[in-house]
Amino acid sequence: MNRRKIIGAAALVLFGIIFGSVLVSGFGWVRPSAAEIQIGSENPPVVNVTPDIVAFNNAFVEVANKVTPSIVQITVVTEVKSNFHDQFKFFFPFRDDVPQERQGGGSGVIISNDGYILTNNHVVENASSVQVAFTDKRRFDATVVGTDPLTDLAVIKVNAENLPAAFLGTSDNVQVGEWVMAIGNPLSFSSTVTAGIVSAKGRSLNIIKDTKGYGVENFIQTDAAINPGNSGGALVNLKGEVIGINSAIATNGMTSSYIGYGFAIPIDLAKTVAADLIANGKVSRGYIGVSIEAVNDETAKAFGLDKPAGVLIQNVLEDGAAAKEDIKAGDIILKIDGHEVNQPNELQSYVARKRAGDKVNLQLFRDGDKIERNVKLKAPDGDSNAEPVSNNKIEKDDMDLDIQEVTLDNIGMSVKNLKSSERESYKVESGILISDVKPYSKAYNQQLGQNVVIVEVDKKPINSVREFEKIVKSKKGEAILLKVVYKNGSTRYVGLEIPS
Repeated sequence: MNRRKIIGAAALVLFGIIFGSVLVSGFGWVRPSAAEIQIGSENPPVVNVTPDIVAFNNAFVEVANKVTPSIVQITVVTEVKSNFHDQFKFFFPFRDDVPQERQGGGSGVIISNDGYILTNNHVVENASSVQVAFTDKRRFDATVVGTDPLTDLAVIKVNAENLPAAFLGTSDNVQVGEWVMAIGNPLSFSSTVTAGIVSAKGRSLNIIKDTKGYGVENFIQTDAAINPGNSGGALVNLKGEVIGINSAIATNGMTSSYIGYGFAIPIDLAKTVAADLIANGKVSRGYIGVSIEAVNDETAKAFGLDKPAGVLIQNVLEDGAAAKEDIKAGDIILKIDGHEVNQPNELQSYVARKRAGDKVNLQLFRDGDKIERNVKLKAPDGDSNAEPVSNNKIEKDDMDLDIQEVTLDNIGMSVKNLKSSERESYKVESGILISDVKPYSKAYNQQLGQNVVIVEVDKKPINSVREFEKIVKSKKGEAILLKVVYKNGSTRYVGLEIPS
């Protein structure tokens, strides 16, 4: 009997162990330790990666690391006029063409260690203020040195030293199919890198023209993603050389966003324009003095050419450079300084790299013969060169301001003395009240607003608007530390840069 009990008890224990193991494992009541968990496969999908693939990948990484610090983010404030719709004129009879300020921006390429930055004309055009942000989070106010609308290029300047200038390569040797990278700040995403290939060269988009219909377009086309905000950034090759300045995108017109192709201004043209803008504030552009068009198959046959080549001179401008050198309408320009030209924009782009007074050699096709003429480029009368844009800020004369309130245009803020009731309301013993903040100003960008009390400047109590005004004027080119108090009693320290 005892033996039966022992066997029965043993069987019951064994059954319990087996049932418990099944139950626990089936319901996940016992979990493995973190060290025991295997996540993913132990074998990589590609076992052998060739050194060529690794080197190719590393080239992109190295270029991104090297060039990105040379690309800046540009923020501008421009004044535009807003037209009220006709149906509202009855209610707002004096509100037509109301000036408004808008904030926009793009990218730029540092081209000198002492602060010159190359960007697009359309990025800084009509800007009332320009600010530059670097990858190390520093920000500087910038002045516009000069602009060139006919190439959509501009140069701005910040007061800084030892900046990481980019290496500007050459665009003459760019090949369709070679890998390139676009670096800039698209859609406000700073320091963005995209990659693609050169899709085409010598593109003309007919988007740059002056009142006479003249413009210089010889874009490098790429399928590296370029979006609004990339304008003025760099197109670089896998050597880290800047070969173009990103300027335009192909868009569907609805979203104004990238749909496949972007366009960059060749760097050889940009370097010439930048040098002129830095030296003179404008471009001293030279012209041949001819109107031209491409030679198609029919025209080539009519002139006796074996195949379409060169550009046809339709007219020679009176008193122009070409008129003095026996160049006639009906001549076909085959080469300039030994370089073949087959599209009008190719010739225009090459000449745009020259200055008034420079000489060029033209190979012409006339009456079945090839002849040569040397032309001294001339700046035409009424040249539409871009004038330098001044970004100097004229501070308002404050002599007529009430002593109780002061407006400081350079930081975009008005302040007034506190009334006794306001001191009680804010529970402060002294301070000054911010009465107005200009949109997109220094104060605005630091999130200062109306009805905020400044109680300290550089950790010292502030008692009047005149005292504050003197501090601001004495700190030009520096920054001040403000302690502010809000209506809810909260306090905040704010750094505020004072423009020089």
